[in-house]
Amino acid sequence: MKHSLYLFSAFFIFAASAPIHAQEQGMGGTMQGLRRRVLVLEIDARVLEEQEVVIWNEIHRKFAMPGSPVGIKLVGSNVIVVVQFTPFIRRGGNVLVAQGQIWIEDPERGITYYTSIQTIPIEFDEPIYFFPLGTSVAPSIEIILTMNMYDETTLSAEDSALLENAN
Repeated sequence: MKHSLYLFSAFFIFAASAPIHAQEQGMGGTMQGLRRRVLVLEIDARVLEEQEVVIWNEIHRKFAMPGSPVGIKLVGSNVIVVVQFTPFIRRGGNVLVAQGQIWIEDPERGITYYTSIQTIPIEFDEPIYFFPLGTSVAPSIEIILTMNMYDETTLSAEDSALLENAN
């Protein structure tokens, strides 16, 4: 992409577009059984300049069930990036499906739209790097995602409250 992006003059908004929902079934162990399947996705979204200097950074922890998407939305002055990450836990190897939609306003070409979908092998506690605008654009957007199983003993009180509210 030859044109310089001036997307960094505005603040970014980072929001979940697909929170998890669970229905209580009235059985005593249903919610506890669901908790054993909950995944914790740590998402670090940042903007890098040409020298890989971080000029903006935001970290979030999201909860998801296998097969349920977790979304983020980044909004700048001339760019919108919407990404959904859907984790799948499989015996043959876990995968993460990353679906991205990007709108860029270029003064010369108007608004352009890009979409992508990638299936990425992922292991627990292994960082995955996702570049919605590609790696040849400077400044660039980098999203680092790490997936782990839910563990009540390692989550903070704030995380536990978020999980309770999501249910």
